[in-house]
Amino acid sequence: MTHREMLFCMAAVFVCAAAAVWVCCVRYQMRKMMEQMNRMMEEAIAGDFREEVYDESMRSSVEGKLAHYLASSKVSVQNLNREKEKIKELIADISHQTKTPVANILLYSQLLSEKELQRDGRECADQLKHQAEKLNFLIGSLVKISRLETGVLTLRPVRDNVSHLMEEVIAQIAPGAKEKNIVLDFEPNDLYACFDRKWTAEAVYNIADNAVKYTPQGGNVAIDLLDTELFVRIAVQDTGIGIPEEETAKIFGRFYRSHTVSDQEGVGIGLFLAREIIAKEGGYIRVKSKTGKGSSFFVYLVKA
Repeated sequence: MTHREMLFCMAAVFVCAAAAVWVCCVRYQMRKMMEQMNRMMEEAIAGDFREEVYDESMRSSVEGKLAHYLASSKVSVQNLNREKEKIKELIADISHQTKTPVANILLYSQLLSEKELQRDGRECADQLKHQAEKLNFLIGSLVKISRLETGVLTLRPVRDNVSHLMEEVIAQIAPGAKEKNIVLDFEPNDLYACFDRKWTAEAVYNIADNAVKYTPQGGNVAIDLLDTELFVRIAVQDTGIGIPEEETAKIFGRFYRSHTVSDQEGVGIGLFLAREIIAKEGGYIRVKSKTGKGSSFFVYLVKA
């Protein structure tokens, strides 16, 4: 090997070594920066983040901007928590301030209906009582929705028997079904899912109550349970008036009322509240319906 070739080889080895050292240094710097950012993120999540003093390097510039962002986020979270507390207090005040007047209206309307009244006076007393009950239901529903949407109300799902849940719901809708000679079909099944018993019962009741409400005299409401890989499915199927296809995507909207049921009592909150409750438990609701052919609502509760 000539002297020139030897110098060329040594230069190549030197360049390769320098490149290797440079790559190692870059990787080291990147690792240090990622470790620093990871530490900052962990401190921010734990709520213990504190901005430190940095030099003028690019790495420190990135870390400084991240520190500023995390500090701003912490302030935003604190402001959000304060707003939630204010909303919580406001909801509590509304609930407390309206409970007594509505209860008094109901009481006095009941006392008035027990008096010897003329026909038109009795009709007015009955309407007063009916509207007071409707107002009481509306206020209660709005308070529940506000608590759910603001996170004031927390659902606590636990593993529970779905058949027991449905038996509780059926006991509530049975009087209305009996009054309309509607047959209730339910086959208990030993299935378990994770749900908040109180609030899930309200969600499913809203669906089952609608099935009874919009099914004509002598109809049928069938409730059955199905075990799937990830969910327990509750099916509520009726032989009622059905839902127009163009409205199936709207029925879960707040205060939505179809023109086809304008003659029926309701404020359009039940299905909205049902969807909110089931969604917060990790489940979902599907609906299939055809005008004049009845409706099928499917509630999916997570198993674990």
